[in-house]
Amino acid sequence: MVDKKYFGTDGIRGRAGEAPITADFMLRLGYAAGRVLSDGERATVLIGKDTRISGYMLESALEAGLLSAGADVRLVGPMPTPAVAFLTRALGASAGIVISASHNPYWDNGVKFFGANGEKLPDEVEFEMERELDAPLASMTAARIGKAARVDDAMKRYAAFCRAAVPNLDLSGLRVVLDCAHGATYHIAPAVFADLGAQVSTIGAHPDGMNINHECGATHPAALQDEVRRQGADIGIAFDGDGDRVQMIDSGGALADGDDLMYVLACDRHARGALRGPVVGTLMTNFGIERALGDMGIQFLRARVGDRYVLQLLKQHGGELGGEASGHLLSLGHSTTGDGILSALLVLDVLKRSGLTLAQARAALRRVPQITLNLPLPNGATLIARQQVQSALTEVETTLRGRGRVVLRASGTEPLVRVTVEGDDEGEVRRLAESLAGVVRSAAVA
Repeated sequence: MVDKKYFGTDGIRGRAGEAPITADFMLRLGYAAGRVLSDGERATVLIGKDTRISGYMLESALEAGLLSAGADVRLVGPMPTPAVAFLTRALGASAGIVISASHNPYWDNGVKFFGANGEKLPDEVEFEMERELDAPLASMTAARIGKAARVDDAMKRYAAFCRAAVPNLDLSGLRVVLDCAHGATYHIAPAVFADLGAQVSTIGAHPDGMNINHECGATHPAALQDEVRRQGADIGIAFDGDGDRVQMIDSGGALADGDDLMYVLACDRHARGALRGPVVGTLMTNFGIERALGDMGIQFLRARVGDRYVLQLLKQHGGELGGEASGHLLSLGHSTTGDGILSALLVLDVLKRSGLTLAQARAALRRVPQITLNLPLPNGATLIARQQVQSALTEVETTLRGRGRVVLRASGTEPLVRVTVEGDDEGEVRRLAESLAGVVRSAAVA
């Protein structure tokens, strides 16, 4: 299949104000989306966003493009990505659009689409939108131009969905610190956890348009670790800027990433006979997870990096639980996409029912040392394909055969080449990762 021109593994993303994250492009994208999604009928498209200052510009441009194509628009304002997926289904919309660059800094932004079923759009629909982008923008006649309205109860609907997804969960007395990354969960997550009885304090809950993900949130958990220790809290929960990722901190200040949380959920469901199908991780899931689940007789499969590919593999094999170390967790019995708030509630439900702390719930897991080096290099796929890089990759694979893994890939969301090596010997893992990274760097200047 030919590579898409604009869409990556998670929508379209880039630096705000620079192509393609400009008002002009978003106007044309909105028009193209309206044309494709209408399919002979009047489409209704939800638009949500995170707290980036550039979201206002992109929202207005997308709205104008969609309206000019004859689609109706429903605006939900700052809202977590999974909330847009839920609301798209709940309100019977044709599609949902999230304006966000997820865990990236404020100067980046982007868009991602959900279909009427609340799932990421399939590749073929994204290809169709890209083809439509090349067509002239011609507005509908006045009588056929779309209408826009704001969904005033969007937050209330999503909060109720989160609470209902984990019935009978009582968090009374639990001391929780939430890190909302100054992002889309800042006004929702504290209310949800407080309504369930938790004693809630927050950090990263005062967005100003430019502090999203800045030294806080799921990608920078150190601030939350410090706060949990300082307060003597029972648990810390960190979301990323658009609320589809979660990381958790135990009472001792130790980090539990998406791999750990997936393991906790899998163990609980397996013990109750409630685990359906295989558990699905990605190429980046720690080998210790695969080994631990295998020891329990749980099938484990690896998808390409990206929650859309985890979803595809789960559906293909009849599974319902999967995720990524980054904190995207999928529980298909509850939601169609990664949902930070919901995932945290599911983990807390396991802890409350079992009487275990987070540290105790994952105590039996033995992760292997894993080193990931992020190389800031453009044209990553081209670099990786070069002969000297492939030869070095084969050499590392041969060295680790049966004792570990190596993953060399170009990021689908950032101009990075990621080198990941894991195995039982941490010294060997680091040496091999640095050696392979050196070959990639050399190929970039050759």
